[in-house]
Amino acid sequence: MARYLGPKHKLCRRVGAALCGLPTCPANRRPYQPGGQGRGRGRPRKPSEYGIRLLEKQKLRHIYGVLERQFRRYYARAQRARGETGTRLLQLLETRLDSVVYRLGFARTMPQARQLVNHGHVLVNGRRVDIPSYQVRPGDVVTIRPRSREIPLVQEAVQTHPGHVPDYLKVDPENFEGTLVRLPARDEIPVEIDETKIVEFYSR
Repeated sequence: MARYLGPKHKLCRRVGAALCGLPTCPANRRPYQPGGQGRGRGRPRKPSEYGIRLLEKQKLRHIYGVLERQFRRYYARAQRARGETGTRLLQLLETRLDSVVYRLGFARTMPQARQLVNHGHVLVNGRRVDIPSYQVRPGDVVTIRPRSREIPLVQEAVQTHPGHVPDYLKVDPENFEGTLVRLPARDEIPVEIDETKIVEFYSR
């Protein structure tokens, strides 16, 4: 499976937010751009409209760990679906298996959730699924395999999880099980993205 192998926190520092989801992200300690202009030295460059739209797309890709070609396919599917294209795009990304595992609190970060799925630690409706991009449907039950529940990373994620999951999910942490109740509404998806800019980017 292709994945991004470049600098993990470059875009986080650029936008001044921990897009990676890591509590140790440098953007949490230094919420300004790297380089000489980071703390207001020099004249900041005003981004163009194209630059703003491109940055929103890159932010969303970075949050979900999706490469460009795959992201274009998600956008094409969202465009063909009923409803607002931006909302449908976010719903497709949010209902990926690795995203659901992360939102349920079985992993501390999205990359960690992707690794759990890749290594075969996750079941969907009782069957092992090792494809992070697997599309979870309403009613599907996602479970951590019984012998995988003792993995320290899984134990730590469950114990340190704040306890709140989005309303479109139902979780049973004692049994390491969760269910996608329905597709999420836009205001329930916890990503700070202006999806209209992404639609404008691909509509240019």
